Amino acid sequence: MSKNPKMTGIIGFVDRVLTWFSLLIGGATLIFMTVFSVWNVLVMRKALNSPIVGAEDILILLLVAIVALSIPLGARTGAHIEIEVLEPHMSKAFAKWSLVFVKLLGIPLLVVMSWRLLHAGQSAARFGETTQQLLISYEYFYYALAVSVAVYAFVLVLDICQLLTTEKVETLKFGGGSL
Repeated sequence: MSKNPKMTGIIGFVDRVLTWFSLLIGGATLIFMTVFSVWNVLVMRKALNSPIVGAEDILILLLVAIVALSIPLGARTGAHIEIEVLEPHMSKAFAKWSLVFVKLLGIPLLVVMSWRLLHAGQSAARFGETTQQLLISYEYFYYALAVSVAVYAFVLVLDICQLLTTEKVETLKFGGGSL
C-alpha cells in the first residue's frame, strides 16, 4: 500500500471502519427496505387493501441513509466516475500532479458542502422541513449526509498522501477486485 507505515495504518483503519459500517448498517437497511416494501405492497396493499401510512416516507429516508453510507465507501473503492481520456497522453509526473491538483480542489468543495449540509440540518428543524405523511424531520438526515461528505473529504486527503508517497492510489478491494 504505502511506503509510510503510519499512513498504511490510517488507511487500513479507515478501510475497515468504512467496510464494516457500510456493510452492517447498509445491509441491514437494504434488508429492512426489501421486507418492508414486499410486506406493504403484497400483503397490506394487495391482500388487505390497507397500505401502511407513511411507507413511502420511510423508504425515501432510508434511501438517503444508503446514499450517505455509500459516498465515502465509493471513494475508497474507486467506484466514483473518473474520465481518463487524456491520461494516456500525459507524462507520468503530469498525470500524478494533475490528479493531486484535482483532489486538492475537491477538498474545499466537500468541506463547504458538509458545512452547508450541517446548516441545512439546523434550518430543517427551525423551518419544519419534514416528510409529507409522517412529518419526520429531515434534520438528522442532513447531518448524516454532512458527516458522509466530510469523511469523503478526509478520504481525498488520504488519497493525496498516497499519491505523494507511492505515485498511485491503492483502492479498497472486495473479493480480490475493486468494485
